[in-house]
Amino acid sequence: MRVIVHRIESMRDASGNLGKRIELVEENVIPSFAIRPQSEEARMVQDVVRALQQQIPIFGSRMQFHQPKIILFLTEQEYERLGVRFDVNQVYDVILSDETIKFRKVS
Repeated sequence: MRVIVHRIESMRDASGNLGKRIELVEENVIPSFAIRPQSEEARMVQDVVRALQQQIPIFGSRMQFHQPKIILFLTEQEYERLGVRFDVNQVYDVILSDETIKFRKVS
């Protein structure tokens, strides 16, 4: 599966050890295509929505909800031993095989 590093946060475990919370979300490819309205009223509504998107940035942004696929809670020592340097928005292929999890950075 392919995942994107969505969030990295510093945290402390129950013993007070400093660590990281790494949230990985599954990469989804959503095809985009233009919808051509059939009626004059629908075209007018589409034009108004486009005008709003240009004038008010919040209307232009798509609401995206990310469902975490994997959340790692690692102490600093565990993070170092893992040997993977996670960066936000970096894409990884995750291979699940023979009771192991492997991360391969996608270039």
